[in-house]
Amino acid sequence: MTRLRGRLLVLQVLVIAMIVVLVVRLWQVQVMQGERFGTVATETRTREVRVPALRGSILDSSGHPLVRNRTSLVVSVDRGRLERMHDGGAAVLRRLSTVLGVPYDELKQQIRACGPGVSRPCWPGSPYTPIPVAEHVKTRQALQILERQEDFPGVTAEIQARRDYPHGKEAAALLGYLQPVTEQELERREGLKASFSGVDLVGQGGLEAIYDAAMRGKPGLRRVQVDRMGKVIRVDQQANSVPGDILVTSIDERVQSIVEKSLDQAMKETPKSNGGAAVVLDVKTGRVIAMASRPTYDPSIWVGGIKEKDYRWLLSDKSGKPLVSRAINGTFAPGSTFKISSASAMIADGSPLNGTYECPSSYTAAGQTYANAGGMSLGSISLHTALVKSCDTVFYKAGFEQWKADGGLKPKGTPKEPMTHMAKAYGFGRRTGIDLPGESPGLVPGRQWKKDLWASMKDTMCRRAKTGYPEMKDAAKAAYAKRLAHENCVEGNIWHAYEAINFSIGQGALLVTPLQLARAYAALVGDGNVRSPRIGWALVRPDGTLVKEIPVPVEGHLPISDHVRDYIRKALAEVPVDGTAAAVFRGFDFNVVKVGGKTGTAEVFGKDDTSWFASFAPADNPQFVAVVMVAQGGFGASTAAPAVRRIWEGIYGVGKSDDGKPIKPALPGGKPPARLPVIRDGVAAQ
Repeated sequence: MTRLRGRLLVLQVLVIAMIVVLVVRLWQVQVMQGERFGTVATETRTREVRVPALRGSILDSSGHPLVRNRTSLVVSVDRGRLERMHDGGAAVLRRLSTVLGVPYDELKQQIRACGPGVSRPCWPGSPYTPIPVAEHVKTRQALQILERQEDFPGVTAEIQARRDYPHGKEAAALLGYLQPVTEQELERREGLKASFSGVDLVGQGGLEAIYDAAMRGKPGLRRVQVDRMGKVIRVDQQANSVPGDILVTSIDERVQSIVEKSLDQAMKETPKSNGGAAVVLDVKTGRVIAMASRPTYDPSIWVGGIKEKDYRWLLSDKSGKPLVSRAINGTFAPGSTFKISSASAMIADGSPLNGTYECPSSYTAAGQTYANAGGMSLGSISLHTALVKSCDTVFYKAGFEQWKADGGLKPKGTPKEPMTHMAKAYGFGRRTGIDLPGESPGLVPGRQWKKDLWASMKDTMCRRAKTGYPEMKDAAKAAYAKRLAHENCVEGNIWHAYEAINFSIGQGALLVTPLQLARAYAALVGDGNVRSPRIGWALVRPDGTLVKEIPVPVEGHLPISDHVRDYIRKALAEVPVDGTAAAVFRGFDFNVVKVGGKTGTAEVFGKDDTSWFASFAPADNPQFVAVVMVAQGGFGASTAAPAVRRIWEGIYGVGKSDDGKPIKPALPGGKPPARLPVIRDGVAAQ
C-alpha cells in the first residue's frame, strides 16, 4: 500500500510538472513571443508581388515609334521554389514540357544560372526573379497552367509587355536592348536596387541604357493572401505601377532609313569593307538626325532571352561584332577630311589666309620624300585651292615648318604644337559626351603623348627589338615590326618630323570617330561652337506632360575668327563642283540644294584604304552635316562620297529613283521638326 502511494505521488508530481511546463511554454508563446509568431504565421500566407511598370517607348522627332511595347502571354518559372521540391522540380518541368511543347532539357537549361563555363541558354538575372521560359503562349496553354496550379507549383502565366522594333535592324546600335538584371549590376548601378521590382529588365546598350531609369518607371505592389496551393484568396493592399517616361529623340525615321540603305549599298559595292558608319547632325542645334553602324543586327533576338548560337554570333569575329558602334566607338585615321583642322592651325599660327602656296608633286624634309596624292603638281595656288584640290604638299610643308619652329628633335621650353592644339580645340582626342555608352575618345598625337607612350611601352619594345615577332607568319611584316620595335626602344620618346608631316594630312597615329568628325564640321560651318551632340530630345509622360527637355551642351568655341571659318566653308563648297568630289556629284541638281564637303582617303597598314566623306548642306547656310566612313572602302571619292550624295538626294528630294519617279524629300522644307510631337495616351497624335 505504501509502495502504491509512492508511485501515485511520483505520478502526480510528473503530471503537475508537465502542466507547469506546458503553462510556462504557452505563456512564452502567447505572451512573450506572441507578436513574433503572429507575424511569422501571417507571413506564411501573405505574398508581396512586385508589378513591373510599363516601359516607356522611344519615338523619333515626329512621334513615330523606334521602339515600342507589345503584349504577349509569358510563362515563367520560380527556380527557387522548384529547387525546394524533393526532386528539384523535375516532375513539374516535365509536365510543363508537355504543355508547352518544349523539350525538358531545354527548359532545364533556361532556368540555370549563368556563370563561368555555363553556355547559353541560361538565366543571367537575379535568382529570386521568375524566369520567363516561353512567350507568345497560346491562351489554351496558359489556362492549363493556371487552372491546375497543384500540378504546376512555381509556374505562372501572365500577360507581359515585350519590346518591339518596327524598323528591324535600323539604328540597332543606337537604340540598345534589354536584359535581366544581374546581382552585380544591382550593386554597381546607383539607384537601381531601390527601384528594382525584381522582374524588370534594364537597358544594356544605347539609349535603353542611358535613359533606363526614366523609361523603366516605378513598380507597383500587391500584397495578397494565398492558400496552401498558392492561389490568391484576397488582396490586402495594392499600389499601382507608374509607367515609364516616353523618350522623344531627334532621330528622323525617314532620314535614318535613307542613311541605312545608303550605307548598305556602299558596303555592298566594296566587298572587302568590314565596317562602316554614317552620321547626320543638325548644325543649328547639335542634335543627331540619323546614325548608322555596320555591321548591324536585329535587336529582337534579345527579347525573351537570347539563344546560345545568337549570343556567340554577336561576339564573334565572323559577325564583325555588331554590338560595337563604329559611329562612336570605331576609331580611324580621317585622311584629308582632317585638313580643316590643319588649315585652321596654319592661319592661327600666322600663315597668310590670302597668301600663295606651292603645290609640287612631292615634298622632301628631314631626308625623306613625301608624294602628293596622284603625283599632282599645281604650282603656286591659294589655300582655297589647296582645300578644293586637296593638295597634300601644302600641308606637308606647314606641318614640317611648325615642327621645326618648335625645336625639331630637340625642343626647348614648351613647344607651341599649333596643329595638335587646334585638333583638340575641334574636339578630337576626347569623347563628344553624346548620350550613348561606350564612346571612344580617339587619339590626337603630339610630343607629350609620344613621351607617355614610350614610358609605358619601352620595356616591351626593347624586348621585341631582340626577340622579334616569331609568331608572325608573314616574314616581311615580322621584319618590319622588329625594326619598328628597335626604333621605338632607342628613340620612342622623340616626336619625329615624319610624324608631324603625316599628322598634317590626317594620317599617322591620329584616330577619330565618325561622330567626332561630324561634330568638328558642324562647329566649322555653324556658329563656331563645339557641342556635345544629343539624341534624346525630351522625356514625356504617357499623358503628354513634358518631364524635361534634354539640352545640348556647348563645350567650347573654335579659336579662329568667323572670317576664317567662312573662308574654309566657301572652299569646301567647291569640292563637289570643281574639286575631288566633282565626278561623284556630276549631274546633281545644285539648284535644289548646294552641297559642300571634303573627301578623305586614309592609308591603313596591311589593309585597303579607309574611305571618308564629310559634307554639309545647304552650302551657303548649312543646316545639316553628313559624314560617311567605310573601312577598307578605298578612295573617299569612290565609296563614301557617293553614299553621302544618296543621303542628300533623299533628304532634299534631288533627282529620280531607280523606277524613274521623282524622289520625295524626306524633310520637306529642308529642316527637322521645330516642336515636340503631341503625345496622347502614350502615343503621338498624328
